[in-house]
Amino acid sequence: MLHLRNWLKGWQIGGQIRAVLKYQAIATLSIALIVGGMGGMHWGVSALLGGLISLLGGLTYGAMLSRVGKGSAENALIGMLRAESAKILVIVLLLWLVFSSYNQVFGAGLIGTFIVTTLIFSLAIFTRQK
Repeated sequence: MLHLRNWLKGWQIGGQIRAVLKYQAIATLSIALIVGGMGGMHWGVSALLGGLISLLGGLTYGAMLSRVGKGSAENALIGMLRAESAKILVIVLLLWLVFSSYNQVFGAGLIGTFIVTTLIFSLAIFTRQK
């Protein structure tokens, strides 16, 4: 347990990313409740999974970005590209996992929630840090 705690110490996600992740979570739960109310449990779970996939991708991006040290603009750019690559990899793997293992997935709910929460993540640039 001590090793895990030491390893996690360096993964401090910035305030802008934390705020956007909170907005993504709120949107995910809201959409899942609405869609689930309209079409039943599988629709709601599908919408929830779509939002969670986007949220976990954003969390990966924030965690990777937090590991980028202060330095040159080149290092910052390389760190951002690595973080974005990791985010895309996580998203693709999770989408594959859901579509291959959840037989009763409601694709429109999953992809719709995924798109909404991904657009919310792009608003990170407009959030202010306190």
